[in-house]
Amino acid sequence: MTGEFDAMYETFQALLDAFPPSEAVKRLELLGVSPEIVQQIREKHEQHTVRIKELEEPHAVVRDGLDTWYTGPQAKDKCWPAIVDLLIEDDWEDPAIRNLDDSSTRVLSLLNHPKEKAFSTRGLVVGYVQSGKTTNFTSVMAKAADRGYKLFIVLAGIHNGLRRQTQARLVQQLVEPNPSLWSQLTGLEKDFTPQENPASYFGKNNKTRVLCVVKKNATVLRKLAVWLEKASDYLTDCPALIIDDEADQATVATKSINPLILRIMESLPRSAYVGYTASPFANLLIDPSAKDLYPRDFVVNLPKPAGHFGTEVLFGRYALDGEDPEQVDDGHDMIRSVPDDDMPCVRPETRADIDGFEPIITDALRNAIEYFWLATAARRVRRTGNPHSTMLIHTSVNTAVHNSFKRPLRHLLDRAADSLSDAAFLSRLRDLWDRETARVPATEFGETKVPFGKLVQELPGVFRSCRIIMDNSSSEDRLDYENGPVVAIAVGGNTLSRGLTLEGLSVSYFVRSVSAYDTLLQMGRWFGFRNGYADLPRIWMTDELAEWFRHLATVETEMRRDIDIYMTEDETPTTFAVRLRAHPALRVTAAAKMRDAVTAASSYGGKRVQTHYFHTNAKWLSANLAAACDLVSASIANAVRVEHRPDDGRYLFRDVPYDAVTDFLAAYKFHEKSPENDADLIGDYIKKRVAAGSLRRWNIAIVGNPAGEPFSFAASVSVGLNSRARLAIRNSDPDFADIKTLMSRRDGAIDLAGSTEKLTEQGIKDQRRLQLPATGLLVLYPIDKASEPSPAKKLRAPLNAAEHVIGVGLVFPEPQDKDSTVEKYISADLSGLRIEDEDLSLLEGEDS
Repeated sequence: MTGEFDAMYETFQALLDAFPPSEAVKRLELLGVSPEIVQQIREKHEQHTVRIKELEEPHAVVRDGLDTWYTGPQAKDKCWPAIVDLLIEDDWEDPAIRNLDDSSTRVLSLLNHPKEKAFSTRGLVVGYVQSGKTTNFTSVMAKAADRGYKLFIVLAGIHNGLRRQTQARLVQQLVEPNPSLWSQLTGLEKDFTPQENPASYFGKNNKTRVLCVVKKNATVLRKLAVWLEKASDYLTDCPALIIDDEADQATVATKSINPLILRIMESLPRSAYVGYTASPFANLLIDPSAKDLYPRDFVVNLPKPAGHFGTEVLFGRYALDGEDPEQVDDGHDMIRSVPDDDMPCVRPETRADIDGFEPIITDALRNAIEYFWLATAARRVRRTGNPHSTMLIHTSVNTAVHNSFKRPLRHLLDRAADSLSDAAFLSRLRDLWDRETARVPATEFGETKVPFGKLVQELPGVFRSCRIIMDNSSSEDRLDYENGPVVAIAVGGNTLSRGLTLEGLSVSYFVRSVSAYDTLLQMGRWFGFRNGYADLPRIWMTDELAEWFRHLATVETEMRRDIDIYMTEDETPTTFAVRLRAHPALRVTAAAKMRDAVTAASSYGGKRVQTHYFHTNAKWLSANLAAACDLVSASIANAVRVEHRPDDGRYLFRDVPYDAVTDFLAAYKFHEKSPENDADLIGDYIKKRVAAGSLRRWNIAIVGNPAGEPFSFAASVSVGLNSRARLAIRNSDPDFADIKTLMSRRDGAIDLAGSTEKLTEQGIKDQRRLQLPATGLLVLYPIDKASEPSPAKKLRAPLNAAEHVIGVGLVFPEPQDKDSTVEKYISADLSGLRIEDEDLSLLEGEDS
């Protein structure tokens, strides 16, 4: 019986090449296979599909009723094994290959079987910037090719550089290992041009797969759409996979590209569209009910690969609701501040200043460049990792501004090469190297510091190899990593800011302002892998941009957590809506892409709200001190019970009427950079809950530090001041402080009975629901105006406020019934910024 079952299961697998699983089972029945064997085959196939569905990674939100037919590679496959061989040659380790195998299998399993009569799938894969998304979709294409998909269209950004790079990667990994299996409609140097005879590609006798890598350019896509329409007779039996690389760029809400992609899909009766992006903000705001590219069938959340440098690793982030703030890192000390006074020296202040603009090499820019040469020399000493070394200078989108940097950069390089015997020059380099390696010790990354003496020996070769490249749409210069190791300082804009991999990127000088999350995130070419030199990358940018990236790291983490939560709650892509946290100076995405977005209703039920931004001027702080003292006086007068815990410097006033809290919120000033701390919104929410019979009583706590200087809220209420150092943001506004974290998890349980020391965040919520289901908690933190950081906190600086600071934390119980919600439209105030957003004129222009 076992032998018969094994033979029939092999027959079933062979039938899967020609039929979907349900049809393959019917064929077995027609062949006279016994019902018992057929049932066993069904069960074994179901076991394999369950394994794919229940993979720990990647997480996915999937349409109801979507069948899983693909259960993984088979021994007869050719395209996927060829990729595995190439990865092994590139020193990929087994766990990384297994993760890629699982994630690409999961994505392919969500597409339709290629032999279904008609389908039009729409999905989205969310990765990280520079994290291997191209390798993932190449693997999906390989497995799809092994299973019978025939036409592969890759939409590769809007620039020739990215299209060429993508074509080269796909040829290397798909075509060259199996040349007899592939035909190409595009080449390294040519985008799509119509071919004379479609039958030669799509005729029934032609078994080759067809590869087409195109830019998102209206002229190119129109040619492709017309050609496919003329070939319609041959496309009824042509399963097609469309991969949209950088799917949020030019695809969503564009007048020409979006309709052309839909037109191409309409000409393909069997088509699957899969968008890949690290910034899916625009894609998740498409109207799901419209005939558009909303990912209605699936959203896959790729895990962050081991060793990946992402936004959070470099910039840190804020704690999300439910997280222990002490477990959220400040990020590595790799960000260097560019003074605001430098801006007129490195980019024109107005459009009128572009003509004749001459950049000045400021101290910060010179430090960045000289550090790049030192880091390149250090990597040559180590002789490990990526052989290329690149520096990016990005100050403007304007090509004339890029080109203006060539002469001063060339002069700086020539002068440095001539100064190797100059003691003062070498002393400056030594000081820079010692300073940087002290701030970021190599040992923290498993590396060894390169002594300056060894590094100097490599500098002559570094200077000889170093090229100054203006990489933009008007120049002939291009970063070309295909002909030996490259050392380059690349000045550019949009051609370097989307999708394109800058090999061996060590240093970035980045001061261009943008207005949207997705544009900002995609500018971050410094994200990615830094094997062998993880201690060396540095980024020079303004303090404002660094704060934006820290906020963005929080948005990104929250968005991915939302996707994971929806997966566990059995939501589908058409019933879930990812919330995107607002920022006072940034839009989520371009205004046109937000036309279908709605303002999310804010509910504070079960949430913890805390302040981490403060002004430091005396007037603002004094008003908040007065508001806090008034709240304490009201609490003394109205509390049912007062508890004083002198050992740990805490007071607790129980059952204070809610109007003491709403009066406090009306008087206390939250910093305007904190849209989540909106006093009007919180006050409205409390009033709505009060009207529903909840939050009428509050517990008011004061958390102090017994070792701190005494501070009196009232004659009978005094606690020690807390210390909360600010994040070290050099050259920042002296009237701004970001302490990042205020409340500990323990503080959120201050009014709960019993032992709470070991409770998790969820455990605290559960206990609050049992003990105090209708009572709110407000915690006051008096903070020492000096607040010196501990020596171990390298990324912190003294608070240096004019008066003592009052921090506030609010903890809301989870509602027992339907929660109240409040709404407020938050739009970005861009009036004070000189914004240079993406130049999308290339979408409509003639292809070059």
